[in-house]
Amino acid sequence: MSIKEWEGSPLRSPVIHSLILNSLHSNYQIFAFKMKYAFTATTLAATLGLAIAIAVEPRQSSSYVKTSGQRFTLDGQKFTVAGSNAYWIPQLSNNADITKAFNDLKNAQVGFTTLRTWGFNDVTGPSGTYYQIWNGKTATLNTGADGLGKFDTVVAQAKAAGIRLIVPLTNNWQDYGGMDVYVKQLLGSDKHDLFYTDSTVKNAFKKYISGFVGRYKNEPTIMAWELANEPRCKGSTGTTTGTCTTKTITQWATEMSAYIKSIAPNQLVAMGDEGFYNQPSAPTYPYQGSEGIDFDANLKISSIDFGTFHSYPEHWGQSSNVVGWGAQWIKDHATSQKAANKPVILEEFGVTSAYNPSSTYTNWWDTIISSGLTGDLIWQAGSTLSSGNTHDDGFTVYPGEAEYTLQTKYAAALKARA
Repeated sequence: MSIKEWEGSPLRSPVIHSLILNSLHSNYQIFAFKMKYAFTATTLAATLGLAIAIAVEPRQSSSYVKTSGQRFTLDGQKFTVAGSNAYWIPQLSNNADITKAFNDLKNAQVGFTTLRTWGFNDVTGPSGTYYQIWNGKTATLNTGADGLGKFDTVVAQAKAAGIRLIVPLTNNWQDYGGMDVYVKQLLGSDKHDLFYTDSTVKNAFKKYISGFVGRYKNEPTIMAWELANEPRCKGSTGTTTGTCTTKTITQWATEMSAYIKSIAPNQLVAMGDEGFYNQPSAPTYPYQGSEGIDFDANLKISSIDFGTFHSYPEHWGQSSNVVGWGAQWIKDHATSQKAANKPVILEEFGVTSAYNPSSTYTNWWDTIISSGLTGDLIWQAGSTLSSGNTHDDGFTVYPGEAEYTLQTKYAAALKARA
C-alpha cells in the first residue's frame, strides 16, 4: 500500500552481495510491514537483545510455494500466509539489523511465515539503497552492494529464518520512486496513468522486471512478485489523462503478469492492489470502481495466482463505522475468493490509536478466521534495531503492546485452522 493514505494521500515516510549469496547457496538453497520483524515473543526479548547478529539456522524447504484452489501449498501441504509488511528492511545500512529483523519475525514462534517488502527504489541521484538510477531517459539497474547486492542480503536472511517474501516491483505513490518516475523521465509528463498505456513506459518497466525478477527467478524464498504496490489510475499528485478506467488497469495487469510468468514460471504473481470493487452504484467509494481497480475482474486473470486487498477504512471515508465496515470488507473478499477459487489475502491493514486497534483487530482477525479468508499480513510490526525503534507511521506495533500479542495469537490460529 502507500505508506498510508490520509484521505487518499499516501503518507509513506518512509540477496547479500552476489558473492555472499553464492556461498550461502552451497549451504541452503533456496523477502515488507511494511515488514516489521518485531515479532519476537516477549519471553525472548531479553535474549534477542544479546543477539543482534546471531546466525539463524536454515530450516526452509527448497520447494516453491504453490496454489491449490483457495489455499497456498508447500511440498503438497497447506502453507499459511501470516506475517507482516516491512518495506524498510532493504534500506537498512547495517546488515546485522537485517538479521535482527528476521530473527524477530522467526522467533515469534507462532508460525509467522511471510514478509512483504519493496522490490523497488528509483532515483535520479545515488542515495542509500536503490535498485534503478535514471539519467535522462536511460535507466540503469544497480547490481552493486547498495542495490541488488543489498536485496541479496534480504533474501539470504529471509531464507535462513524460514520466511517467504512477497515483493512488489513498483509503487503507485512517489515514495521510493514509483510509476511517476518512469512517466516523467521517459515522457516528460505528469499524467500518472500513462504508466499503464504508453508503450515506451511499459517496455522500460519490463526491462526492470527482466533484470530484477530474472536475478531471483530460481529462488524459492521469493514466494510471489506483485505488479505494484496499490496500483490506481491516480497517483500522488492526482493528475491523469482522464481516460483511465478499470479496463485500463486490468489490461495492463494481464500483460505484465504474463510477462513475469514468462520469466519466473515457478513463482507466484499477484496485483498488490487494495482490492477495490467496480460497483458504480455502491454506497461507499472503495466499492465504486473510481480508482481504476476491479477486484473480481483482476482475480480472473489467468496469470494472477492470488488476490490481494488492503483495509484502511479510517482513511477511506468510513470513520463512522470502522470495525463493521472493515469486517464486511473482509467477508466480501472471502466471497470473491470462493467464486474465483483462488487464494486471497488481506496483505495490509491498520487503524490509528483513535479507533482502538486492539478491539478492532480482534474483530477483523475473528472475521478472517470465520470467513475462510486465506491469510493476512499486518501493516505493520516494528523492531528495535541498533539505531532504536523502527519508524512509527501511526500503525506500527511493537513488542509488548496488546496488538503485538494479538497478532501472534491469531497467526497461530490461522495456521491451526483446517
